[in-house]
Amino acid sequence: MSSITRFNSSLVSHQTFVLIGIPGMQEQNSWVAFPLFVLYALTLLGNFTILYVIKSDESLHEPMYFFLSMLACSDLGLSMSTMPTMLGVYWFDSREIPFNACISQMFFIYIFQWAESGILVAMAFDRFIAIRDPLRYRSLLSNSVIVKIGIILFSRGLSVCFPIPFLIKRLPFCKSNVLSHSYCLHQDAMKLACADTRVNVLYGLIVVMCTVVLDALIILVSYILILRTALSIASRKECLKALNTCVSHIAAILIFYVPMIGVSMAHRYGKHLSPIVHMLMANIYVAVPPLLNPIVYSVKTQQIRQRICNILQLGKNRE
Repeated sequence: MSSITRFNSSLVSHQTFVLIGIPGMQEQNSWVAFPLFVLYALTLLGNFTILYVIKSDESLHEPMYFFLSMLACSDLGLSMSTMPTMLGVYWFDSREIPFNACISQMFFIYIFQWAESGILVAMAFDRFIAIRDPLRYRSLLSNSVIVKIGIILFSRGLSVCFPIPFLIKRLPFCKSNVLSHSYCLHQDAMKLACADTRVNVLYGLIVVMCTVVLDALIILVSYILILRTALSIASRKECLKALNTCVSHIAAILIFYVPMIGVSMAHRYGKHLSPIVHMLMANIYVAVPPLLNPIVYSVKTQQIRQRICNILQLGKNRE
């Protein structure tokens, strides 16, 4: 064993991280546990309902709803990657997480996060094609094209996240092993390392620029083109109808990006903020988007709303 390896090994003083619930108020964690469980149950119910409705109703076998299915799968993946750990912290005070499990969790969080960002881009492109060239909409976005887009999006998320476990595992940890949240994030664990983390910081910056920032710019350009196309429609009623099909997608964009930006800004510039603020923002970041997306699409999309009402009505008739 080389001297450098022995030095790094001697620095590693722990093989687990400690997650926290309400900072300084651990005895109050149980008050958060039940609402969090209800939120998790509603998230699973909402997204599985979206998937079931789209699968069972052939009239919804269109590009827009296939992309919505991808969004629901991404939301389910994010929830299942984080919520069990969070419930363990708040409900059972199970705060220790093995080092490798922590790395695995952050890996899957980022996979589904970057995949969701790409799906929102694909949905913007879908809306642009539907408004710009409705007669060729189905031919341009055929089932095979949509499958290829889905594979590319999830492959991008996998390739972008692949280096993260290796970047974290190479770091020695000799400081506190207490994380700032009830789940694992790369930037949170990185702060506990007692070594130079510039490579991690640089890679994180490159990933954000090449995924979230680039995706946001593409979405912005798409909506500029959508707005130009809609305004060129002679009929005001048809123009408003075309723009109305984008409302749910715009809401999904805000639901995804606002909490992400908030958590990133809090990590970078919010050191003076109360730890409780950091806790709330981190929980909103992973818990709220998967909950709200199916609600928004169920409320704003008439076909999905009608299909859900039919299912509920059928259930009542059986009773």
